[in-house]
Amino acid sequence: MLIRTGLRAAIPAGLLAVCLVGCTRADTGEGLGGDVPYVDPSVAAAAADKASRMPEPSPTLIIQGDPNAPQLVRDAFAGLQATYQDGCAPGDGNCAYFLGRVNDELSRLDKAMKADKKGPGHFEEPIAWVGTLRSTLDGDVSTPNLEKHRTELLGTRDRIDTWMQGHPEDYR
Repeated sequence: MLIRTGLRAAIPAGLLAVCLVGCTRADTGEGLGGDVPYVDPSVAAAAADKASRMPEPSPTLIIQGDPNAPQLVRDAFAGLQATYQDGCAPGDGNCAYFLGRVNDELSRLDKAMKADKKGPGHFEEPIAWVGTLRSTLDGDVSTPNLEKHRTELLGTRDRIDTWMQGHPEDYR
């Protein structure tokens, strides 16, 4: 029984080795490179001459039409609103993800508001609320610290959501 099992494994491996060796030793009978199609030297020279006269391609520079376009704020606000579809109970396993996501979305919206063409003065209150939250978190975005400041984190999200609902031109 053991010999039969060994043969079942050895036979396919041996066949594979024979096929691979056969592939590496293919011969067309026409010598080295015999399977490569013939190209008339004058045609090759004409193609090389044409290529030498063509200008070098220049790199394409893509410039965004308006880097401070309102869609930056709109997209960031949509990300913040999407956090209302999730949640967690204190100490729940989902809290690390959820609170981290709310924090990330607030940071993203803060950056978008500061970069908007209306200027940060237009978004003065929401930017100030995020600044207060940043001071409260004191740079510590660990799950225990976010859970400790859960009320401030979610309160900031809710205040900004209410403010944005009163300024639909900033996200529509």
